[in-house]
Amino acid sequence: MTKNFRAVRWLCAIGMLSLAFLPARIIGQNFADVKPSVQQTNWQDLEIGALFHFGTNTFLDREWGDGRAAASVFNPPNVDAEQWVEAVKAAGAKYVILVAKHHDGFTLWPSELTDYGVKSSPWRGGKGDLVREVADAARKNGLKFGVYLSPWDRHDPRYADAKAYDQYYLGQLDELASNYGELEEWWMDGAGSGGHVYDFDRIVQELRMLQPNTLVFSDVALYKNSDLRWGGNEDGRVEYENWNVVDRAGYLRWRPIEADTPLRKLHWFWHPNDEASLKSTDDLVKDYDESVGHGATLMLGIAPDRNGRVPDSDVARLKEFGEAVRARYGKSLLDSNEWTSDAGYAAPRRGESAGATWTARDAHEGALDVKFAKPVTFDCAMTMEWLTDGQHVQRYAIEVEREGGQWVAIANGEAIGHKKIDHFAPVTAQHARLHLLDTSSAAHIREFQLYSVAATK
Repeated sequence: MTKNFRAVRWLCAIGMLSLAFLPARIIGQNFADVKPSVQQTNWQDLEIGALFHFGTNTFLDREWGDGRAAASVFNPPNVDAEQWVEAVKAAGAKYVILVAKHHDGFTLWPSELTDYGVKSSPWRGGKGDLVREVADAARKNGLKFGVYLSPWDRHDPRYADAKAYDQYYLGQLDELASNYGELEEWWMDGAGSGGHVYDFDRIVQELRMLQPNTLVFSDVALYKNSDLRWGGNEDGRVEYENWNVVDRAGYLRWRPIEADTPLRKLHWFWHPNDEASLKSTDDLVKDYDESVGHGATLMLGIAPDRNGRVPDSDVARLKEFGEAVRARYGKSLLDSNEWTSDAGYAAPRRGESAGATWTARDAHEGALDVKFAKPVTFDCAMTMEWLTDGQHVQRYAIEVEREGGQWVAIANGEAIGHKKIDHFAPVTAQHARLHLLDTSSAAHIREFQLYSVAATK
């Protein structure tokens, strides 16, 4: 009896030890327990990016090339990558991505694995390298750089053989990941790939060896291990409560949203006689409010013209957009008023030292209040969670104190995440607060600001 008891106890101990080493997602995982990497939180702080589309399509009035265009059609006379970067920097962009190869298979760098690219074109006498030019221009202007390498290839015959094409794609990945410095993001578009099986695990393993800090963007349906995800539309807007952790068939992962949209409605590449498609400044500000203001990053598609420059009208619109955002959110009412907080809210720290400025004392709720020296009028609130410990706010309200000490909600929401911008009818009050109504654990607030947007119009 004693021997049997000891044997059972020994087997139980072995079983428990085995369970301890099982991955968390196998034994069960909660959304609120998943935390981001430092690379992901740094990327979320970039907030605005630009995606440059330029290639044979630019010269053929197309959005999707079929891979049969002659390389000789690519011959822009005045490519100015620095002009591209300066234009998007004025809009507030902190990173740029170049479409190094679109679906037509034409490479914008002198790939040794194919003749279909700039090395076979008359541009710069066949010696040009647009990836190099854009990467250098981005870094010169203090912006991060990444590349888009389309998995779909309508030119290369190897695409018909999944194994052979994966090897070809890996070779092109090696060229881009080895020769152009640190890459912020690797953009994998799922367009045209229905039914084609890629060995994405192998592809990303290769990328990790060469660029361990690069974040992989793709549609969640395309690659389950992506670091960043598509927002589900090309409107540049997140029209739902944005939770950073997404479940793909039981696999939980922190995957912040990149909300992409072209500067010209529905057109990623340049087209002639297309001025009517240019988004208005108001449209772009709304994109910002419903992407960055919903915890995502905003990726603007920019289309240089056949001369190799971003058109003057686009440059002007990008500048107007950047100025409008800065006018709205560049200076908070809390920056210019004396205020106190009974909740112990500290003035936000900017830059690399930014962190939590207030932590709720209660594990499931809390209230952060600000009191001005005199009543002020505002119509907008901006809140940020400190995400290093995960996303914890599940329900909140922006409230003001009325006479008699009664608190009244002027805005309500669920997710906050990286950033949440709430607009509401103008209200005049001296005492306001962020009321966390439901949190998965003690929430960390990085920033809480109030604005008068109407005053900037």
